[in-house]
Amino acid sequence: MQAQPAEQQPIRLPKTSESDLLKRIRHTTSHVMAMAVQKLFPKAQVTIGPWIENGFYYDFDSPEPFTEQDLKAIKKEMVKIIKRKLPVIREEVSREEAERRIQALGEPYKLEILQDLKEPITLYHLGDAWWDLCAGPHVENTQDLNPKAFDLESLAGAYWRGDETKAQLQRIYGTAWETPEQLAEYKRRKEEALRRDHRRLGKELGLFIFSDSVGPGLPMWTPKGTVLRSLLEDFLKQEQIRRGYQQVVTPHIGRVDLFKTSGHWQKYRDDLFPMMGASEDEGFVLKAMNCPFHIQIYKASLRSYRELPLRFAEFGTVYRYEQSGELGGLTRVRGFTQDDAHLFVTPEQLNDEFLKVVDLIQSVFKALHLTNFKARLSFRDPKSDKYIGSDDAWNKAEAAIQQAVETLGMNHFLGIGEAAFYGPKLDFMVQDALEREWQLGTVQVDYNLPERFDLEYVAEDGTRQRPVMIHRAPFGSLERLIGILIEEYAGDFPLWLAPVQVRLLPVTSEQLTFARQVVEHMQSLGVRAEVDLSGERLGKMIRNAEKEKIPVMAVVGAKEAEGNSLSIRTRASGELGAIAVPEVLDRLTQAIAAYGKF
Repeated sequence: MQAQPAEQQPIRLPKTSESDLLKRIRHTTSHVMAMAVQKLFPKAQVTIGPWIENGFYYDFDSPEPFTEQDLKAIKKEMVKIIKRKLPVIREEVSREEAERRIQALGEPYKLEILQDLKEPITLYHLGDAWWDLCAGPHVENTQDLNPKAFDLESLAGAYWRGDETKAQLQRIYGTAWETPEQLAEYKRRKEEALRRDHRRLGKELGLFIFSDSVGPGLPMWTPKGTVLRSLLEDFLKQEQIRRGYQQVVTPHIGRVDLFKTSGHWQKYRDDLFPMMGASEDEGFVLKAMNCPFHIQIYKASLRSYRELPLRFAEFGTVYRYEQSGELGGLTRVRGFTQDDAHLFVTPEQLNDEFLKVVDLIQSVFKALHLTNFKARLSFRDPKSDKYIGSDDAWNKAEAAIQQAVETLGMNHFLGIGEAAFYGPKLDFMVQDALEREWQLGTVQVDYNLPERFDLEYVAEDGTRQRPVMIHRAPFGSLERLIGILIEEYAGDFPLWLAPVQVRLLPVTSEQLTFARQVVEHMQSLGVRAEVDLSGERLGKMIRNAEKEKIPVMAVVGAKEAEGNSLSIRTRASGELGAIAVPEVLDRLTQAIAAYGKF
């Protein structure tokens, strides 16, 4: 018997930030690209050309607009440069000498860059043919670049230094890897990402729309999309009720003074929608966060230690004025709904409550089949002045998070500088099917807002004490989560989450009455079922259901109607044959309740 070949392991694609060699390859390749551009377009001026996570880019000011055809010519010239085996030479020069050389080239952008550079001023040369201001790092010779392991990907517009009032430049994006195999795998994942793109699938599956008449970054949900949102909301609400949370509802606007007290106005004023009102004293803004509102509910009466912990939860819609260039489908929007909750606890309850919140988040991820994640300890940067509160409060909060992850034995890493301005966080970084990393759930420990809002409770000894707040959001936001889930499942939602779970396909109109009766029975049991009333031939009905990614299809012919059965076909398991209707109902309800397959 011939031995079977070992299963080929997927190629791991490291990020630039994980590999010093990739930094050098990508940074050098960007220089090679700039040299090629200036060879082919002598009037083009270079600006900046950094490495990014999966490649590099360079911004050019060129009187000639680049085209897709130009990218092919630039790439061909780059291969020639690489094959010339040019040494990459680092040179330190004085500021005056750098300025003299730049003026000789007639490149004003380099002069502006030079003004911001600190000593020493370094130039990197590709042989004696081309140079640029740069801090590195680079490979030693262009022969260290594999001419079959890079590609030029796209063209885009970019303003000089991101300022819309300054010159518009042309940006060329590229990617570069150590081996051709890595490049091929990267391209495969890009194609797969396009196939899974939630913007395309959301339109095809009829889940949400955007309208220029409403405004960018403001999604609207269709009936099917609203079912999906409601399913996720109901799922989390049930979990929260079981764990002692109380639902609250708060307004969409609030006084400026409320956000001044919390500190959000001072820190994030530019990210809030413009103030409504004649002055800050009487002005209102659209809320960008829910915590100050939940604090007011807590403050509505004097609390006893016997009431704590208090857990207020809300699916609260918030608004943030994201720049138009930063918007992206559902993953970056201007109006979004957070699955927010704020827990008010005694210091003695903090560790136990924190662990319970982490358990809730892990339960949510398990139900959604998002099991590949790690936790980031998002702590403050001691060198930064953006944080509020005392060192003692921060130390206690960070210690509580550190203790929790160690108690649970969680896979975690440290993220210095990733804390919220009022407290440290435990962020859940989820890796999707394409090994892209997303931040979803978060839980934060906060000693500072209780201090700023003067929160109190009556302790057992009758004294007034300060509670600690826990901020948490297992989903993060419904919009972002749904965008990620669409791409994770490629639109093929698990049975419990599918907007339409079962579609009955009557072979002829004679089976319509029986099909409708079965659907009504299913709906009475909470199953989201429908009958295909299109009148199309069976093959077309099956193809339509497949395209719409319906989890369970049930063919109803004369034989099935007479025998009170359904011929079942599922996306998860294929053809299952004829099954009696009572058994279908039983298996459906059990699978849905268990978040499983039919």
